[in-house]
Amino acid sequence: MSTDATGLFTTFDINGVTLGNRLAVAPMTRVSASDEGTATETMARYYERFARGGFGLLITEGIYTDRAFSQGYLHQPGITDEAQEQAWRPVVEAAHRHGAHIFAQVMHAGAISQGNRFRETSIGPSAVQPKGEQMEFYFGKGAYPLPEAMNEEQIADAIEGFAASAARAVAAGFDGIEIHGANGYLIDQFLTDYANRRRDRWGGDTRQRTTFVTAIVEAVRAKAGPGVPVGVRISQGKVNDDAHKWPGHEQDAEVIFGTLAEAGISYLHVTEHRAWEPAFEGGPDSLVALARRYAPQVPLIANGGVQDRARAQEVLAAGADIVALGKAALANPDFPNRIQAAQELAGFDHAILGPIANIKPTELAA
Repeated sequence: MSTDATGLFTTFDINGVTLGNRLAVAPMTRVSASDEGTATETMARYYERFARGGFGLLITEGIYTDRAFSQGYLHQPGITDEAQEQAWRPVVEAAHRHGAHIFAQVMHAGAISQGNRFRETSIGPSAVQPKGEQMEFYFGKGAYPLPEAMNEEQIADAIEGFAASAARAVAAGFDGIEIHGANGYLIDQFLTDYANRRRDRWGGDTRQRTTFVTAIVEAVRAKAGPGVPVGVRISQGKVNDDAHKWPGHEQDAEVIFGTLAEAGISYLHVTEHRAWEPAFEGGPDSLVALARRYAPQVPLIANGGVQDRARAQEVLAAGADIVALGKAALANPDFPNRIQAAQELAGFDHAILGPIANIKPTELAA
């Protein structure tokens, strides 16, 4: 890891995939797929802008993994059948044309699904009312419905959905797979004490609650193949519980990060509001620093609040190998090219995400 002015523009290898620099586009839900969940030309042009702008790695928005309970939002893309798989090819090709690599983020919404064309009910680890309210800029309104507790068959189906979608993503040309274990979605529900009240092998203490995600990692690896990077995204906060912190603080970090490292993941992607700030009140260490401590050999991507070159270098210095940008990338799809040329960066305009957070025509301008 480098903290000098060139640190962001050194290459980095993740399981044989060599990235041209240390800057990535973070996964962001943009609800711009067709009604049938197929990626569109608009999406291809959207991702291509980031590749053309110099980002070494693009991570897609969350892609739903089965034709049952996984879809979270209307107009969310999926990768569950041949048509959806083929629709991603132009997106991948657009990224590759400009030298970027692109990873598919696969996700299951679980209890916080707010738009699913396949089912009218939702499922989760336990029948627990989700906190918060549905997000209007993703076509939602009101409280989340009470989910049904998953049975063994549904758990097995969800795991298989992750694996099958990963295999389709590889067939579509994606360079890697990111398993979405963050932000309140199904895997995070299994990891969260108040959402997972199970007393079987899928619930219990923190270590036992990691059983679901490690089973998914194993299944995805088996289907994707050994040469494909397989990473996991982890957070404390959730889209429906923004201020959530792990109750065991650093002990939970040790268990979660250590267990994922033991599972053989290719990389870890941590996200917080501000990647450089302490993870817990009264403690000195950021989640980035804790991930580096407890998964020392695992490549680390960090996301959260980075808006400029100096802060990105600070996050690298704290232990990250790659810095993933969200809002800063939306405001500056050519962020890497701009900072290399010492050009001024644009501020983020929240109008991009309203009234619906779909891709706007202004984002596709040259």
